[in-house]
Amino acid sequence: MKISRAFFQKPTVEVAKNMLGKFIAREWRGKKIKAVITETEAYVGQNDLACHASRGRTKRSEVLFWEAGYAYVYLIYGMHYCFNVVTEKEGYPAAVLIRGVLMPDGREIKGPGRVCKTLYIYKKFHGRDLIGNKELWFENNPRFKNHGVSEFKSLKVQNGPRIGVEYAGKWAKKPWRFWIERNLLK
Repeated sequence: MKISRAFFQKPTVEVAKNMLGKFIAREWRGKKIKAVITETEAYVGQNDLACHASRGRTKRSEVLFWEAGYAYVYLIYGMHYCFNVVTEKEGYPAAVLIRGVLMPDGREIKGPGRVCKTLYIYKKFHGRDLIGNKELWFENNPRFKNHGVSEFKSLKVQNGPRIGVEYAGKWAKKPWRFWIERNLLK
């Protein structure tokens, strides 16, 4: 079952946790690829110095201010795409970065650039509504019947500081990176 917009309209840190164990699905050249989300990071509002919206509403960060459920895709180091989904309410810039997935063949993909490369996510998706999208969307994982907070204990969610945002000072240390170990998904 595809995930609805209401799922993403909640507080970003909650959404980042709840995305663990869900599927990210991609239609690519007539094939459907479904990977289990194993790692996420939350970016929460203009006060969060690690969030791209901390510098205000710019051409780059505009999508972060949109309605929940839109894709925020950007290029880092001039060569790697990163994929986020916008969260919370329209006008409040927040998003969840997808940092890791488990592929159907058992490969664990770590790092947002590798996730995008593996799932063929690139700039074309920037600003696209992911709700009802036929090329890229999220689905509940039937293995976790409750689809919410009650499944966290069984997944043994771990958290720690975000990666690659040292420039953000104290905001870099926020424990808003969440992950589950691959062996817990067997």
